[in-house]
Amino acid sequence: MSRHFVLYCLPCAGASATMYLRWKRLLPSWIEVIPVELPGHGSRLGESPQEDYRMLVDILSQEIALTLPESYALFGHSMGALLAHGITRELHRLKARLPDALMVSGCAAPARQDSQRYHKICTEAALIADLSKQGGTPEAVFNSPELLAMTLQLLRIDYRVCGSFQYTRHDPLPVPIHCFGGRSDTIGADNLSLWQQESSRMFTLDWFDGGHFFLRQSEEWFIHVLKKRLLESQKGVMCDIVATA
Repeated sequence: MSRHFVLYCLPCAGASATMYLRWKRLLPSWIEVIPVELPGHGSRLGESPQEDYRMLVDILSQEIALTLPESYALFGHSMGALLAHGITRELHRLKARLPDALMVSGCAAPARQDSQRYHKICTEAALIADLSKQGGTPEAVFNSPELLAMTLQLLRIDYRVCGSFQYTRHDPLPVPIHCFGGRSDTIGADNLSLWQQESSRMFTLDWFDGGHFFLRQSEEWFIHVLKKRLLESQKGVMCDIVATA
């Protein structure tokens, strides 16, 4: 029987951690899904948002480190993946219990981050165009001036976080990394496969039909593969580098 396992989930830019609430019913009961809300977002809307990557990672790491379970993994999509990686590195520096796996989705490897890109997307028109291009925003948001204004405000803040990221070469983490990508996403295989150099353990790269939000477009198959990777992590499966077509 599977033991209790916690999955901390970090949201993409411009979103609330509520994007992961549906996973609570889609994943088996032995996996406890904990959406990690960012300051100034969702249920933490009353808090001051953090626009600096390093400061945000420090805040989230300290919060997570207070209640680390025996078995857990960190998952992040897009900006959330970059945050999950930073949190794992900070927990390693603090000599805290490390996750059984780091799971990164729809995000170029740290060494391939283009921080300058986010400095160019600053006007309202540019932000709306980027939202539309990614394809993960409900049409209702674009049709509501109030919802759109709120989304753009959060997106602008989160893009400043991404724009403040600076890559520093570190020793590989002693943590398996499971990477997920969309076949039609513009990020590309080379940018995803370089996540391999961030780990001294197992590395997997799974591909799904869809663009940047393939985890919704191919949700049923994505949840199946995610569950498989979590089960491997829970059992401590160690193997050579694996990539699936």
